[in-house]
Amino acid sequence: MTVNPFFQPSELPYELPPFARIRHEHYLPAFARGMSEQLAEVGAIGACTDPVTFENTVEALERSGAVLGRVHRVFFNKTASDTDDALQAVEAEIAPRLAAHEDALLLDPALFARLDALHGQRHHIGLDAEQVRVLERHHTARVRAGARLGPEQQRRLRELNAEIAVRCAAFRRNLRAATADAALVLDRAEQLAGLPEDEIAAAAEHAKALGHDGEFVLGMKNFTQQTQLGSLDDPALRERLLAASLGRGGDTNGPLAVTLATLRAERAALLGHPSHAAWQVADQTAGTTDAVERLFRRLIPPAVANAEREAAALAEAAGVAEIGPADWQYYAERIRKERCGLDAAALRPYLELESVLRDGVFHAAGLVYGITFTERPDLVAYHPDARVFEVHEADGSPIGLYIGDFHARASKRGGAWEKELVLQSHLLGQRPVVVNNLNIAKPPAGEPVLLTWREVNTLFHEFGHALHGLLSDVRYPLLSGTQVPRDFVEFPSQVNEMWADWPEVLAHYARHHLTGEPMPPELPDRLREAEDFGVGFRMVEHLAAAVLDWAWHTLPADGDLPDAAGAEAFEAAALERYGLALATIPPRYRTGYFAHIFGGSYAAGYYGYRWAEVLDADTVRWFRENGKTVRESGEIFRRELLGKGGAVDSMAAFRAVVGRDPEVGPLLDRHGLATG
Repeated sequence: MTVNPFFQPSELPYELPPFARIRHEHYLPAFARGMSEQLAEVGAIGACTDPVTFENTVEALERSGAVLGRVHRVFFNKTASDTDDALQAVEAEIAPRLAAHEDALLLDPALFARLDALHGQRHHIGLDAEQVRVLERHHTARVRAGARLGPEQQRRLRELNAEIAVRCAAFRRNLRAATADAALVLDRAEQLAGLPEDEIAAAAEHAKALGHDGEFVLGMKNFTQQTQLGSLDDPALRERLLAASLGRGGDTNGPLAVTLATLRAERAALLGHPSHAAWQVADQTAGTTDAVERLFRRLIPPAVANAEREAAALAEAAGVAEIGPADWQYYAERIRKERCGLDAAALRPYLELESVLRDGVFHAAGLVYGITFTERPDLVAYHPDARVFEVHEADGSPIGLYIGDFHARASKRGGAWEKELVLQSHLLGQRPVVVNNLNIAKPPAGEPVLLTWREVNTLFHEFGHALHGLLSDVRYPLLSGTQVPRDFVEFPSQVNEMWADWPEVLAHYARHHLTGEPMPPELPDRLREAEDFGVGFRMVEHLAAAVLDWAWHTLPADGDLPDAAGAEAFEAAALERYGLALATIPPRYRTGYFAHIFGGSYAAGYYGYRWAEVLDADTVRWFRENGKTVRESGEIFRRELLGKGGAVDSMAAFRAVVGRDPEVGPLLDRHGLATG
């Protein structure tokens, strides 16, 4: 085997991982060496006989695990964006070993004793604010992980963490298979009547890639409402598509979800909390489960009332007594066209990917933060579709690298996300390398990539996460970029969506891909009006997913837990209990394909999108009404919030920008939920 490229820092610009040299056989040895080295480093910290200091304890801990950090970030980006059977086998093998390694770090008694001693003196030993913060985060992580438990309790805790890790990895594998199996294969283009021509061509290209030459494949997006439901003329095909989407993973992942919820409930009880949600939210900005319940009570009734009004309008448009869930998006598009004079398909020629990216997303980042982007085709990413851009300040000084991987493929999981391959850190002298992944259908070679308005918003959203990583300006890796509370991490990304239809930005990128003509001036206003119809649907489907997550993770360990086959009944009961059992609006995610919570890190955290939107809506109002220029406001937002990462309390960062605590009014106004 060649020298393992993870064993030493990359010599490429910004320590970009040397993807051209990385092979599958490098991962397991790198994980093994990385874990072994870090355990030795942590053991040396705990065994140190010198008096405990910040430098020989906290800074030494921050410097540990270099090899493991490199392989971990590359591997899990690869398994999400370009996996195969061999990588999934590695993931299955490494998941319990990583969980055990994490426990070894968090529960090491000698290290905790040193951190505990420092923590008790933190305000009296001359530490600056960021040093106090990183010490507190290390100490809190260990207390929350069970460092104060007795040996027998810690033994059971380690077992639970390993079991949870194994089952989360299995959930992800099952979902990849179920999503692939759920794709619809069609043999005639006429069946796709209503879809734009470029989407039909993309379906043919997808079929060809899967070995179905001459046919058409409608692949599944991660969420329930597949985007084609708004266009397909054939109601029977719409029914098939939605049924395939809703049915994913139920047989294999339903029992896994029950097991995961049960294990998490037991772990929470062991750690002294009544539920996993209570344990999770105690370290979030919400603070308590009651605070989250109050948010639900505030949002659900007006959202449901709004959605019911929309449903009545759709039923009238369709000439039926009640609209079916597979028909909602189709007739919603018809109403938008009739009421607002806006055809969603007519927007797409003005929303070509390259223009949206360069003249929209990057242009907005320049207007707001004064940064620039230059493509680096000489730098190789992990897949031919992934493109590398160098990011600079306005004066030309370097910031880091941005990787954009925008297209769907069979080897990529659904959805859209951001990952950081290199964390910004002044301690380690590292600048950030961040990745955005989307799932935009790839047309035949040479054809333009035309986006829907929803895809444009998704690109701006994920780029908001990327900015959080790129503009990080902290000393310690633990505090870098997006390493903030889960219910705060979506806040900067949701704020960044505002620039998609900001007049100066929209006018700069929304141009016809063939003629270069700008989008007709009346279309933006029609677009905003059209977006208002459907806000009830979007809020209800998202809240329904949030309460499913909440219901699964507020289960007490000593309460009545569902049996292995009880996931579907549990879902129905939870939706009924929260007033969200609307037959016409399925949850954005059902249990079988809810990867955020059963395959990822959002368990008891999906409410965070709505929680963060309270902050987002308030901040958008601040940008619009504070009397400063966009550039001045952007500098404040960057300096006081984006640049701080986790180095300050998140709500203190919000107050440093807006000047006060958040108010829910702007969110209610945004969604037409204000009740007066």
